[in-house]
This record gives sequence, structure tokens and C-alpha cells, in this order.
Amino acid sequence: MIKQTRQSSVRYAIDAVIRTIRGQKVVLAADPAAIYGVETKRLNEQVKRNAKRFPRDFVFQLTPAEFENLKSQIATSNHGGRRTTPYAFTEHGAIMAASMLNSPAAVAMSVFVVRAFVKMRGQLALSATLRARLEGIDQTLLTHNAALRDLYDRLRPLLLPPPAPPKPRIGFGGG
Repeated sequence: MIKQTRQSSVRYAIDAVIRTIRGQKVVLAADPAAIYGVETKRLNEQVKRNAKRFPRDFVFQLTPAEFENLKSQIATSNHGGRRTTPYAFTEHGAIMAASMLNSPAAVAMSVFVVRAFVKMRGQLALSATLRARLEGIDQTLLTHNAALRDLYDRLRPLLLPPPAPPKPRIGFGGG
């Protein structure tokens, strides 16, 4: 039971650190390093040493402007003396990093990273599905509204009171 509680809290922690940068869902290097139980610099070393395993769709380094924008969004201080901008890992990059690290936490936690990204992808797909269904309903309503309007236009004459019969002419004469 304790293991399940820890897994749940880790899953929520992973969900909280996934960000959108350059239109991609990513985690910054410090987050998987903490989750995998290694120092960020060790994770960065593995990325540099194994560059062939980390193509640009797995990991990329933030530009100084992206990093400044990110710091302002998450209200971090300027302290810490960071010399380089952090790496951002996509889902595949985070998994590759876990496979490169030998810590027991890296092996165990990689499963949770995958699940967090899969969950997020599922939510995005659900959102797109709902949007498509709502658009379909809108189109159906437009079609039905037109059909109902046509039916009403055809039935309206039947709903009107019948015309009054012509009044007989009073008087003499033929006309």
C-alpha cells in the first residue's frame, strides 16, 4: 500500500512538471534527475556522452530567451549561478535518459514518466474528439433547423384560419 501511495504522488509530481515548450510537451532536466535520483549534472553528462541516443526530437537545450520566459512564468529567482540553459526532454528523451541511468529509481520511475505522457496525450485526444463531436452537433442542428424552417413554411398556411366566405351582395341589379 505504501508503494502505491508513493507511485500516485510521483505520478502527480510528473504531471505537474510537464511543460509545453516549442509546441512540445517536455520536462526540464532537473525534474527527471530528481525523479530518477541523480544529480542534474550527471543526467546532462549522460546526454552529452551519448549524443547519438538523444536526437533533437528527444532532447533540446532551451535558448536564453526561452529560459528567461520560463523563469518569469514559474517565478524562480536569478540565484543559483546557472552557466547554461537547461535541457528539455520529450517523452522519448525522458525514457532514453532513464535507460541510460543505472539508478534503481531511474528504472522504476521511467514507467511513471511514460504513463504521465500517455495520460496527457489521451486527454488531448479526448479534447480533440469532443471538439469534433461538438462541431458535428452544430452542423446537425443547422441542418435540422433548415428542415424545421421548411416544414414550418409548408405548414403555416394550414395553421391560418380559413378565408372568410364571400359576402352576398345586397341590393338590386345585376351588376
